[in-house]
Amino acid sequence: MLLFDELRLELIGYEKPLKDLGEALGLEKMKKEIIELEEEAGKEGFWNDIENSQKVLKRVRQLKNKIAAYENIVSSYEDVLTLIELANEEEDESLFDECEAAVKDVKKSIENMTLSTLLSGEYDGNNAILNFHAGAGGTEAMDWADMLFRMYQMWASRHDFKFTCLDYLDGEEAGLKSASVLIEGENAYGYLKSEKGIHRLVRVSPFDSSGRRHTSFASLEVMPEIDDDTEVEIRPEDVQMDVYRASGAGGQKVNKTSSAVRLTHIPTGIVVSCQVERSQVQNRAVCMKMLKSKLIEIKERENLEKIEDIKGEQREIAWGSQIRSYVFMPYTLVKDHRTNFENGNINAVMDGDIDGFINAYLSMQSREKLSQG
Repeated sequence: MLLFDELRLELIGYEKPLKDLGEALGLEKMKKEIIELEEEAGKEGFWNDIENSQKVLKRVRQLKNKIAAYENIVSSYEDVLTLIELANEEEDESLFDECEAAVKDVKKSIENMTLSTLLSGEYDGNNAILNFHAGAGGTEAMDWADMLFRMYQMWASRHDFKFTCLDYLDGEEAGLKSASVLIEGENAYGYLKSEKGIHRLVRVSPFDSSGRRHTSFASLEVMPEIDDDTEVEIRPEDVQMDVYRASGAGGQKVNKTSSAVRLTHIPTGIVVSCQVERSQVQNRAVCMKMLKSKLIEIKERENLEKIEDIKGEQREIAWGSQIRSYVFMPYTLVKDHRTNFENGNINAVMDGDIDGFINAYLSMQSREKLSQG
């Protein structure tokens, strides 16, 4: 039947991209590395160094997951091809919608995994630290910052990533003034680095009794979580420490403690804080990791040779500097101003469906790299 013939040809068109994906992933190289790491794990004394053994096992798990994900796509491709051929032979038109949807799923899986191969930056495979800050707009902006907090929490859940709140400062009437979270998962930073910037909200404010339309802003900082063995020189005299009582939202967001820590890096003005741990010592350790991560992120972004070259940055969280707009009224649309990618289903976006924006940004970055070299 013509319908199934066309669908079969469309699916076969993905055979070469699927093969190219396998080569880009370096499957044979990964399998060889797994063998070497498993041999290392089998050596006597391997468990004496717990930190190293955990890193080795984590790497093995990551490699096996990548291989399994690719093999699942290949298996899906073969299954869909078989289904189309059987449906065509039996001229069973009732299976067409199922076959068509399956072809789209295979295409999407190939595209998504291909994009993951673009994450070649030094820290792209790391976990991500996100800092939220309410901007211009008062209570409305604080509510907006909290909505973004929830959006990334939902995104993390969709990807089976772990979401941990490190610090949370309540808004005066609603929402949050600032918050810091850790998102743990493979390539978390590689994906989320595209989300760094000013996010703009347009809606009829529930805090305005006159029902007027408001524009609000919130900023998001994204940093890679660095390993403890990453060397970052920070002089003790350059760090000011303040201790305060935790005042977060409690519950699922942060554990209330009386040992919250705030560190200020005097040369750059960078401020980090943590209240999730039970002791002052633990909170300070988390803060130092966050500070190092922030300094490394700025150093890499600004192509600086050393940490001492960082001057600190002051950017207003307001109109004219946004990367994305979320419009609830008079129409519904989320638009990224860097890639022009749009999604009219704003409720889905606020529930964490932001992969389209992330993929569009990664694709744009890839095209720019190719054109430059």
